Amino acid sequence: MSQSDELAAKGQPAGDTQFQEDSEHLWFRTVYQGDDMPQLTIRAIVMGSFLGMFMSLSNLYVGLKTGWGLGVAITACILSFAIYRTLMTVFPFWFKTEMSILENNCMQSTATSAGYSTGGTMVSAIAAYLIVTGHHIPWPVLAWWTFFLAALGVFMAIPMKRQMVNIEQLKFPSGIACAETLKSLHSKGGDAVAKARSLGLGGLFGALINWFRDARIPFGIPEHIPFPGALGGIPLTNWSIHFDMSAIMIAAGAIMGWKIAWSMLAGAIINYGFLAPWAVSQGAIATHDTAGAITLGYGSIVRWSTWAGASIMVTSALVVFVFQWRTITRALGELTSIFRSKKGDKKVDPMDRIEVPASWFLWGTALSGLGCILVLYYSFGTTWFMGIVAVLLTFILSIVACRATGESDITPVGAMGKITQLTFGVMAPSNMVTNLMTASVTAGAAGASADLLTDLKSGYILGANPRRQFLAQFFGVFAGVLVVVPAFYILVPDAASLGTDRWPAPAAQVWAAVARLLANGFTALHPTARAGLIIGGLIGIILPIAAKMFPKAGKFLPSAMGLGLAMVIPFYNSLSMFIGAGIALLMTKKTPELAERYIIPVSSGVIAGESMLGILVAILQAKGIVG
Repeated sequence: MSQSDELAAKGQPAGDTQFQEDSEHLWFRTVYQGDDMPQLTIRAIVMGSFLGMFMSLSNLYVGLKTGWGLGVAITACILSFAIYRTLMTVFPFWFKTEMSILENNCMQSTATSAGYSTGGTMVSAIAAYLIVTGHHIPWPVLAWWTFFLAALGVFMAIPMKRQMVNIEQLKFPSGIACAETLKSLHSKGGDAVAKARSLGLGGLFGALINWFRDARIPFGIPEHIPFPGALGGIPLTNWSIHFDMSAIMIAAGAIMGWKIAWSMLAGAIINYGFLAPWAVSQGAIATHDTAGAITLGYGSIVRWSTWAGASIMVTSALVVFVFQWRTITRALGELTSIFRSKKGDKKVDPMDRIEVPASWFLWGTALSGLGCILVLYYSFGTTWFMGIVAVLLTFILSIVACRATGESDITPVGAMGKITQLTFGVMAPSNMVTNLMTASVTAGAAGASADLLTDLKSGYILGANPRRQFLAQFFGVFAGVLVVVPAFYILVPDAASLGTDRWPAPAAQVWAAVARLLANGFTALHPTARAGLIIGGLIGIILPIAAKMFPKAGKFLPSAMGLGLAMVIPFYNSLSMFIGAGIALLMTKKTPELAERYIIPVSSGVIAGESMLGILVAILQAKGIVG
């Protein structure tokens, strides 16, 4: 039973202020061990920086190929553990003691910051800038830009951590998976060994799926299994309605929970089974080219459905944020306390000693936000006012992205970027550079915020000191910028390199297409897309209010975040997560003890195994060793 369940069973609901205080103090008394073992050490930062540098190259490659990024945290934990054990064996004089579990956790925070947070904007907004303008951003400008974006996201996550991780205890499935992986690596005792073995078997299964699907040696399995049938005379596969031969989303679904999973499947059925075919009939989505060949696919559908899906996510997350007015008041009180003397304070909250101070959020956001505004003004010709609006809007949309990641393990950076692009399509309709670079602020910062909260979820489970883990994440930004910026120029020497078989850059193509579309302002959107924005916004408002007003009926209402996410990801992802959540639900009902013991370790192993092999296969493909 989780802390939230334990306290709720005592009659203290999650929205109650007393519950908020008790849940944090209960964690501090029973789980926290950040003062009892090494955590933020030089060897953890150095190891994390090197692993993050290596994985930033892999993610840059995969992002330019597919538009997606691979998770870094679990891979970094396993590689760090293996490498350090090897060093202890080979050089026992220099490496005398093994890393503690909290050191390894700090190390993965540094690695994820270096390997993931700094590179997302490269394969989206920066590559789209190259497509639109035909020339590169000068490297000093790009280096400062990448640093300020990642730093802004890291600092913006500070006020969200206590609410989403400590109080609401959102799932953040990858964070749970990473914590379970670390527990297994450091495990002792019969039960711990059994969990470690189950994680290893799950990892082997995920790795084999990836190897046979992508490397295809000695034989291959299909990338997906098609379903028979068609919609509007077009095969279901073109609507992204098929079973994807990947185990990661099934494993994530097993961790995330039943409600959001069935909500996502319901949203996917509505979007791809009914709304998209209707949009085709209205001329909003093209299905064939001039030669009569079928062009319909996930990309063309999501360019239309993103607007409704993003609108649902934004309004619902903001409504939930407003519902937490007690937390907002408390956060504002912490900010104002920065400027007050604390001599008269008698009560000392032990959490204040280990949580990241509000002053770090205030000054860090101000300085990194100002850095973004200066680069926007001097390098991209964006006015001061629009730069300020971009930073303020980014904070709001980072809340949305972090909540989506916490509930589903999917960070809708692209969807949040589209909201910013739409905003500036209205404010500066003829300026495609402003459109792209202001949206780049949102994409870069939102991704970094969600990444930090995922890491902090791992630390929360392990009893880490969040302030030290935050510093590890911040240090990783420097290592990521050092590698990913020059690597981008080497891999993509000019605009002609993008949109080719080598670098399809699908995410960048979408960003560039939206910037060109919105060059004529809001009216450039198809009328059905504009209607989707409005209707989606209303749905996002109504669902959380209804759940608040009718708590007994709340479990029967779909998750607004799940519905919105289903409209910005392929149908097969929602289906896989539904299957995973269904398996977990069935196990919980039939064999609760086995479910409690093995669902998280096995799911974590599958995520770790498939993601690690994904990076390896990506490198082998880059070298031409495998197809």
